[in-house]
Amino acid sequence: MSAEDPAPDAAPAAATEEPPAAETPAPAPAPAPAADDAAPVAAREIDAAADALEKVGVSPPADPDAPDAPDLALKSDVLVEEPETEVVKTVVSDTPYASAKSFEELGLSKELLQGLYSEMKFERPSKIQGETLPMILTPPYRNLIAQAHNGSGKTTCFTLGMLSRVDPTSQSPQALCICPTRELAIQNVNVMEKMGKYANISIAYTADPRWTERASRRDKIVDQVVIGTPGKVLGWMREKQLNCAGMKILVFDEADQMMDTDGHRVDSLKIMKHLKTSTKQMPQVLLFSATFSERVKDFSTKVVPNANQIFLPAHELSLDVIKQYRVNVTSTDAKEVLLKEKIFPLCDKIGQTIIFVRTREGCKRLMRAMNAAGYKCTAIEGGMDHADRDRVVKEFRDGLTKILISTDVLSRGLDVSTVTLVINYDMPVEHSNPRQPNFETYLHRIGRSGRFGKKGAAFNLLLGADEKAVLDSIADHFDHPVPEVKFEDDDAFEKVLEEAGLMSKED
Repeated sequence: MSAEDPAPDAAPAAATEEPPAAETPAPAPAPAPAADDAAPVAAREIDAAADALEKVGVSPPADPDAPDAPDLALKSDVLVEEPETEVVKTVVSDTPYASAKSFEELGLSKELLQGLYSEMKFERPSKIQGETLPMILTPPYRNLIAQAHNGSGKTTCFTLGMLSRVDPTSQSPQALCICPTRELAIQNVNVMEKMGKYANISIAYTADPRWTERASRRDKIVDQVVIGTPGKVLGWMREKQLNCAGMKILVFDEADQMMDTDGHRVDSLKIMKHLKTSTKQMPQVLLFSATFSERVKDFSTKVVPNANQIFLPAHELSLDVIKQYRVNVTSTDAKEVLLKEKIFPLCDKIGQTIIFVRTREGCKRLMRAMNAAGYKCTAIEGGMDHADRDRVVKEFRDGLTKILISTDVLSRGLDVSTVTLVINYDMPVEHSNPRQPNFETYLHRIGRSGRFGKKGAAFNLLLGADEKAVLDSIADHFDHPVPEVKFEDDDAFEKVLEEAGLMSKED
């Protein structure tokens, strides 16, 4: 979503002084059940859900024309200045928590503080870190469901939580992080190695070559921290390579995918069930993600009981800093004409552009058409091998290409500060129902612009009544109107980009 290390083109790691956020009264939380009561409820929920889902299965059939899922390898944990209007809505248990203004307030070891300051180059906690870290680190170690911006420091929250709970003198697994992709697991390992550089803590991860070699396949894991994808981790558990008796903390990164029926819900529940039976007490569970659908949120609160919750209203995630527009077109050819004649001539003046298409074949076709017309574009889609995908992203990061055509493989995780324009060539819809908008994907797509507190814009190209209805539903969902730019108005596109703050009249 690229390593988790701060990208070279990112904003400085230290957040600037933030004004006080507006106070939003949180609803009074219901009395939390006693710890002794919560465990059996959780056990029943996990067991029932895992057994039911395993019987019916939830994986959709393979479809060569299906939309690509997001590749989270490009995720960034760069600390950025957060919007002044950000309001975090928090529901907590009966345990009192005070927001942390400094890392010293958290009672961290000198080794972890050294890693934060000298390796991560942090100066103070971001807003989400200040809110969540006291919840994570304060006994009795309540579960946590947290949603916040990409780039706000989420990875630091759970990484620091894991490292702080580990006893370096005990050669046994104590912290487990589950990630939806191999690439993201590697990125989280990179962050943890930097942050824990002075803490004498070892890490085992499923993509490590040492665990794929025949000689090591049955070796017992003695590293204190384990990071990996759900299938591989379950394999370690079944082969009894991974002894979970001493596990203290379990993290699900990109938890909306981990708990979704179209994602990794079955394996996630199996992992929780295994931990429940392997440990005397269920470990502390942390769910972190940039978005949670209501469906996934409801399910998560059932299987992760007695949890503190931190949610940012969805419309506040990106929409306030990104100007959105609709353009009605009469044909697919008209979409291409619009790009070539009205938008691309402006792209040299506004930074970098990402164009989202729905399918792999559509991505390749559009790139061929644009290149044939003399516009230098690159493309990335899930069918490419990892080396080619890495090359395309690196060229884009380095500024060698200004226009990138992509499926939803990049709808999450690409943090490039110079991206100012996103074009939805195809609207994001549910694979099972092309007339149903995918609200989270839309939010993530347009959120590729306006990174690091900068301004951004998005054009939605609408062909036919179905695509218009999809955008209307999205606008209603986020309570955020999307004005029209007339296709026929040659000057309109430059005007709205000026209004969005991406161009000046002198450009």
